Amino acid sequence: MANEEFQLLDRSISDIIKARTSVRTYKKEPITKEIEEKLRNFYTNIEGPFNSKVRFKLFNSNEMSHDSSIKLGTYGVIKGTSFFIAAAVEKADKNMEELGYELEKLVLYCTSLGIGTCWLGGTFKKGEFAKAIDLKENELLPIVTPIGYASESRSIVDSIFRFASGSKNRKPWDEIFYYGSFGKPLSMEEAGEYSAALEMVRLAPSASNKQPWRIIKNNADFHFYLHRTKGYGASLGYDIQKIDMGIAMCHFELTAKEAMLKGEWQFDKSLAANSTSDIEYIISWKR
Repeated sequence: MANEEFQLLDRSISDIIKARTSVRTYKKEPITKEIEEKLRNFYTNIEGPFNSKVRFKLFNSNEMSHDSSIKLGTYGVIKGTSFFIAAAVEKADKNMEELGYELEKLVLYCTSLGIGTCWLGGTFKKGEFAKAIDLKENELLPIVTPIGYASESRSIVDSIFRFASGSKNRKPWDEIFYYGSFGKPLSMEEAGEYSAALEMVRLAPSASNKQPWRIIKNNADFHFYLHRTKGYGASLGYDIQKIDMGIAMCHFELTAKEAMLKGEWQFDKSLAANSTSDIEYIISWKR
């Protein structure tokens, strides 16, 4: 899916990305049936750059508690809302990148509608959500997000999470974007017409704000690499930092396409062969 849905709105992709923030404290006001329908229609038609199948489902935990024994919960991290979207993905190559890409599109769409979200990778009752989405044997359930209207005040837990993650802090350009090879920082001037797309990558959310993306501009191409934090997320059962790479890809592509810049995602086997345990080649944007 290109960004036709976003083009119908009065805000640019960059404005939507800048407006997005993690919301853990919500008003008790339920989202409307109209918004529910818009979200279902949107996520039913999302497409990503890879072949892995991502399956979304929207829940109202208050309604479920009356109709079944399933008890959705987030261990007190999320306050005020009973609405959640779960994202299940097939066990396949590039599945975490695909999930990150598709769910971030949905998160940005929620933002454009005035709906708050928050990526949850570990602080939710996975067994209960797995039952609610009827998780298949060939699927994983890495992420859920609450959805709802952000509260003006924050819970104590919310404030602690924000402080611990340093979510407003972002690495500077010279630590994440390079020209030709690692070690030579890329300037905005050298990035040229792609400077806005790279800036939106820099502002992207990531697990514990690790910001693992590294991008090398080489001639007309942009090569995306994952710079791993050793041991991070090892107990989760999936590669959470590859989800972050999908988020970065989403920001880059949506911003580039809004600027009418043509390109496509391609996998370069020669670059992949040079991956190490610390730096793993993911994908390239080729013009």
